[in-house]
Amino acid sequence: MTDVLPGAAPTIRVTAMPGDANPYGDIFGGWLMGQMDLAAGSVASRHSGGRAVTIAVDAMKFHAPVLVGDEVSVFATLIAVGNTSMTIEVEAWRRARHVEDMCKVTQARFVFVATDEERRPRRLAG
Repeated sequence: MTDVLPGAAPTIRVTAMPGDANPYGDIFGGWLMGQMDLAAGSVASRHSGGRAVTIAVDAMKFHAPVLVGDEVSVFATLIAVGNTSMTIEVEAWRRARHVEDMCKVTQARFVFVATDEERRPRRLAG
């Protein structure tokens, strides 16, 4: 299977820092998942025109490690919309600091629900 870098600009791009890693210099999976959740949340909030919260994440499998100093690009794409929910496909790619080649490190589907001021589900416009 050949991974193809998404054509759109990344939703989030960040450099992995020592505080995000274990003593061996490998980035924590939870940190990477948090970056993916931020990217998906940005897409969900923009689409819903307000507050949206994560309600589910499909299983993640890590294909390659992220190391301290790597640039991480997170791509998030809205793929389905329900009455109150949005499904967002998210891919994370890494690039070592001094090269141009990138590789996909993980992907997952995030499901968000639009909520009102009382944090109850609200219908999406449209």
